Amino acid sequence: MSPLSVLASCALLVLSPVAQAAGVRPGQIKNFVTFGDSYTDVISVSNGGTAWPIYAAGYAHVNLFPFARSGATCSNNITFRPFPSVFESQLPLYASEKNNGSLKVGAQETIYSLWIGTNDVGSNALLTGSDKTSLVDVTECMVNWVKSLYETGARNFIFQNMIPLETVPLYAPVSYPNRFWTAQRNDTEWSVFMKELVLSGNALTKLMLQALAPTLRDAHIALFDSHALFADMFARPAVYLNGTAPLNTTGAVNACVFDLNESTSAGGRCTIAQGTDRDSFLWFDELHPSEQADRVVAKEISKVINGNTSKWATWLS
Repeated sequence: MSPLSVLASCALLVLSPVAQAAGVRPGQIKNFVTFGDSYTDVISVSNGGTAWPIYAAGYAHVNLFPFARSGATCSNNITFRPFPSVFESQLPLYASEKNNGSLKVGAQETIYSLWIGTNDVGSNALLTGSDKTSLVDVTECMVNWVKSLYETGARNFIFQNMIPLETVPLYAPVSYPNRFWTAQRNDTEWSVFMKELVLSGNALTKLMLQALAPTLRDAHIALFDSHALFADMFARPAVYLNGTAPLNTTGAVNACVFDLNESTSAGGRCTIAQGTDRDSFLWFDELHPSEQADRVVAKEISKVINGNTSKWATWLS
C-alpha cells in the first residue's frame, strides 16, 4: 500500500461511520496460534522465565500452537536478518504443518496473533538507516499477515502493535553501552527517532487494518494496543508490578553495562535480580519485557481470546 493509498483510506474512514464490531463469542475459541519475534517466542524465551503465550493459553484454557521466533522481522525481503521471519519462515512452516495434517485447527475455533516490529524498526534496521525499505513497506507487510492467513481459511485475528520502544533501556534517552549495542551513538537522537518510528508505524497499521477489515467477509480482527498498555505500565508501575524490590521501569532484571569500545563477547558488568525481586521490573534486559510484564500481556490477551472485554483491545470487525 502506497502512502497515497494510506491517506485515501484515512479519508474514507473519516467520512464513513464505524460500526461497533462484536468480535469472537465467549467459548468460541479453542486454539491460539502465535507469530512474531522474541517477544512471543516460547522456545528461546526472552524474559528469563515463561513466555506470555504459555500464560495466555493457560489463562484462556486453549491449545497453543507457537510459530514466533526470536530475531524475526516481518519479511527478510524487506528487512534482512539471519533469523526466521514471519513471511519467509513462520507462515510457510504453519502452511506446511496444516497441509500435511500435523496441525489441525478449525477456522471458527482458532485465533491468530502477530506481535512484530521491534526488530524491523530497531538498530541495524530502520533506526540506524536502510536504503532498501521504508516504514510503509514494513507496516504494509504486517497487515498483509492478516490477508495471507485469511486466504488460507483463518478468520479470527489479534494484531498487537508496537510498544513505546523509546522507554526500553536500549533506546531510552539516558542509556548505556549494552549487549545489544556498544558502538557510539546519540542516545537522545535514538530515543526521539524511535518514538516517531513507533508512533507512525502504529498509526499506519491501524489505518490499514481499519480499511482492510470491512473487505474480509466473516473475519474478526482485534487491534491490541500494546503501546498504550506498556505506556501505562511505565507510568503506573504500582498497578502492574508486584515484586519485593523497589519498582523499576528504567533498569532491568538482567542489566549489563559494557565498555564503549568493548565487544559484547567480552562480557560486561552485570546486575541480576533474583527471586521475587524480578517481578519489580518492567524490563528483563535492555530490550525485552520482564516476565511480570508478560503476565500482564497474557491476562489481557486471554480476555480477547475468551471473547471478553479488555480495555486494551478493539474489535475492528
